[in-house]
Amino acid sequence: MTTIPRLVARGLAILLVALALHGPAGAQELRVGLAAAPTSLDPHFHNNGVNNAQARHVFDSLTHQDANQQITPGLAESWRLVDDTTWEFRLRRGVTFHDGTPFTADDVAFSLERAPRVPNSPSSFGTYTKQVAGWTIVDPHTIRLRTEGPSPLLAIDLSSVAIVSRRHGEGATTADYQGGRAMIGTGPYRLVEHRPGDRIVYERNPGYWGGAEPWERVTFRIIPLGPARVAAMLAGDVDMINEVPSTDIARLRRQGNVRLWSGATNRMTFLSVDVHNEVPIPGNASDHAGQPLPRNPMRDLRVRQALSLAIDRDVIVERVNEGEAVRANQLVPEGFFGYNPAIQPETPDPERARRLLAEAGYPDGFRIVLHTSNDRIVNAVRTVQVIAQMWGRIGIRTSVETMPHTVYSARTARNELSHMLHSWGAGTGEAAGSFVGIVHTRGGDFGGSNRGRYSNPEVDAAIRQALVTVDDDRRRALLQETMVTVMNDRAILPLVFWVSTWATRPDLVYTPQASQATLAMATRRAP
Repeated sequence: MTTIPRLVARGLAILLVALALHGPAGAQELRVGLAAAPTSLDPHFHNNGVNNAQARHVFDSLTHQDANQQITPGLAESWRLVDDTTWEFRLRRGVTFHDGTPFTADDVAFSLERAPRVPNSPSSFGTYTKQVAGWTIVDPHTIRLRTEGPSPLLAIDLSSVAIVSRRHGEGATTADYQGGRAMIGTGPYRLVEHRPGDRIVYERNPGYWGGAEPWERVTFRIIPLGPARVAAMLAGDVDMINEVPSTDIARLRRQGNVRLWSGATNRMTFLSVDVHNEVPIPGNASDHAGQPLPRNPMRDLRVRQALSLAIDRDVIVERVNEGEAVRANQLVPEGFFGYNPAIQPETPDPERARRLLAEAGYPDGFRIVLHTSNDRIVNAVRTVQVIAQMWGRIGIRTSVETMPHTVYSARTARNELSHMLHSWGAGTGEAAGSFVGIVHTRGGDFGGSNRGRYSNPEVDAAIRQALVTVDDDRRRALLQETMVTVMNDRAILPLVFWVSTWATRPDLVYTPQASQATLAMATRRAP
């Protein structure tokens, strides 16, 4: 059996030889071990973190987010409010798509048309375009967007909408992007090869408006298993990996041939339960004899309170995540716009949980199935296993079912599951985006990832009011008040916010992204 010291020695030897033989030229290729494959390369098909990070290599947006999710100019050099319902964006001149065709305001208009209307999207980008009621192309480098009301967050929202080429996108399907034919953007890299589930290869765009990247070629290898990613890193098969398993962090910190880069993120792991159906979805809940329940227990607030009270989030932080997480008591982490400091962490109380179940008519509990993907959410399987044990102590006998994320996302989109572990990143850096995505009643451009189908008209009205409130203090108050209602309703059950860790060769520097994105653009040689 190969020992860890021998693996380390082999990795160090490979690294030293590579540096000696290749020098600066060798540094022009970057090989990345990626924990999860994108569900699609279509930048408007599925709004999730892995897809969006890959899209940023090929496509730009009007505004960009830096590592801390602060807004900076992108394809728009500047923007301003013309009046309460009109935003003007001035576009960069001289920008071209990868095929050499010029980027113009018409491409922006096409992208805004396409983004919310991609067929069969599991999570629509309409979340970010819903405020746009129309537009006027003033000239090839100026576009004015008309909104239905005041839209103070528009410049932030548009940082999440990729700008695609009308020439290559008109009539193109998601399959055309997935296959590469329509993957023509203005971004820092061009797509060279895509083997779904295996690898994605890019080459740099030498004419990129932001300056050519140092990496001539970037290969993302999909390595779902954490131990396999670590082994590939130590063997020198890749130059960096994302989602370093929390169980390996202490060991890797002691290695001389690996550097770790950690940062707090906006991504939350949470539980979502079906509060919509009058009776449970078949196969998801039963009494202890295995017979279907006559009514859906999750519609009773006392049951949801009991589920939350049974969970010891500190155990999930310390034992499941090896301390590489932060307990969550609301939808955004401390410091984000809309975070409410008055909401206190919930103290586990199994005795009170059992009393609440009895009050709700379930003194002996019941059985449920808890579902999760097994290749996307950090420590997902361990998390649901621990939660199943905690719920078992209050009489809720919980079985766990896991599946690949591609299967899981499709089943949740079809509303086939009742009790689910999910994750969500506050992509806009404030609470409104989270409310719109996972709390607002599903319909149109709202609630696209509200898997439990929670619905509260008062919450919906408050969210919509916040979206049109220009005054920051008033908008913050609206979001904080809404946060109290959402948490009191147990609309979802927040668990932890992730701390993400990347590992690199010792001669590389990675800038951790609050969005958790793994980007070639954030990777540089050490000075």
